[in-house]
Amino acid sequence: MLGMSRESKSVLHRAIGASAIGNAVEWFDYGVYAYLATYIAKSLFPGDGESGMVYTLLGFAVSFLIRPVGGMIWGPLGDRIGRKRVLATTIILMAGSTLAVGLIPSFEMIGIGAPILLYVLRMIQGLSAGGEYGGAATFMAEYAPDRKRGFYGSFLEVGTLAGFTLGNLVALLLVNVLDDASMNSWGWRIPFMIAGPLGLIGMYLRSRVEDTPVFREVDSKDETEEVSGVYRDLVTKYLRPVLTLFGLVIALNVVNYSLISYTPTYLGSALGMDKSDALLVPLIGQVAMLCTLPFLGALSDRIGRKPMWMFSCAAMMVAVIPVYHLIGSSLTGAIVGFAILGMLYAPQLATISATFPAMFPTIVRFAGVAIGYNVATSIFGGTAPVINEALISATGDNMVPAYYMLGACAVGLIASFFLIETKGVSLRGTQVPGTPEAIEEQRELGEPVEVVAVK
Repeated sequence: MLGMSRESKSVLHRAIGASAIGNAVEWFDYGVYAYLATYIAKSLFPGDGESGMVYTLLGFAVSFLIRPVGGMIWGPLGDRIGRKRVLATTIILMAGSTLAVGLIPSFEMIGIGAPILLYVLRMIQGLSAGGEYGGAATFMAEYAPDRKRGFYGSFLEVGTLAGFTLGNLVALLLVNVLDDASMNSWGWRIPFMIAGPLGLIGMYLRSRVEDTPVFREVDSKDETEEVSGVYRDLVTKYLRPVLTLFGLVIALNVVNYSLISYTPTYLGSALGMDKSDALLVPLIGQVAMLCTLPFLGALSDRIGRKPMWMFSCAAMMVAVIPVYHLIGSSLTGAIVGFAILGMLYAPQLATISATFPAMFPTIVRFAGVAIGYNVATSIFGGTAPVINEALISATGDNMVPAYYMLGACAVGLIASFFLIETKGVSLRGTQVPGTPEAIEEQRELGEPVEVVAVK
């Protein structure tokens, strides 16, 4: 932060907070939905517990299947009218629909209307999430100093894990304070109602920050692109970064949703662990991860994003099968095993906001991240819990999540070889950061250039 005025630091800190709070609201919702899935199944779906659980996890997947549509709407719009306006809309949609989930009448009261309402609200959540993450990552990356983009960008993922962890804590508290009858009747609804106030806080923070300097520079020169031309350019001019992003996101989100979101359900249904213990296991690991993310982000500013991704994917491939055997051995084994995999996964998580937005030029950055990220997430990420649950039921093999994560990390490792290193590189201009064309353009703009070899 050397050389920055107190006012500039204050603006940067507000921008970080505005980005992170929206991500926290989004992942608080996904966290409580995953952690309280058994109660949602009993309250809103007919039939026995097993079939209700599959339908509930399908509701988790539904929101992800609609995310690419959100990315296609919000992404080009954010590149056209600005990041701030889109992010103000997405956080209200996310918080409002999450609050409404907690108000759905039970299946006993309105019959099939209960699951229909749940799926509709999950689709609205998916639509808003399609713009939220790509926009927040872009907003964060464009505000952060080039040489500290990894460090400041990591706080977006601190928001992610903070949302997950808060959801976990609330669920754990309710499970231990309320009996099963109360939880099934009304207790599971409480966490969803917390989303309303969180969304208002996020809206307030975002209203106090201007749009990013990088976007304002392009907008002032009228270099923003018409929405209709963005889709064509992403599959012609920017196909390499789109495909590279797609591969990295497969690794990132299969691990994320198999490990972080699905673990309580997995421990309970597949391993028969007590509900309270099943919620405790990811809580400890998530807190450890949360504390290390800024340090890993700062490390990526020194050694680069590419080595972080390659190490994480390779290490996960080596460790995931033996560690899942450890997870299945005991409560202590599950806590230690989750923490090990969480720490090996953390280098990916810590560098998302520094890596993904830097893969695209300003004129298509929001769209490139939002569309590429959400298409991969909808196919391979949000479907991970229901796929894991269905395959375990079909095969009887409790190692399914480990195999799934191993394959996904292999894809991520291959994709990381095609990643252009952008450590310390400016995001200004109309060219792909880190390329010779971008370096030349930044010299013309009077930007201090850190030359990084394009590989």
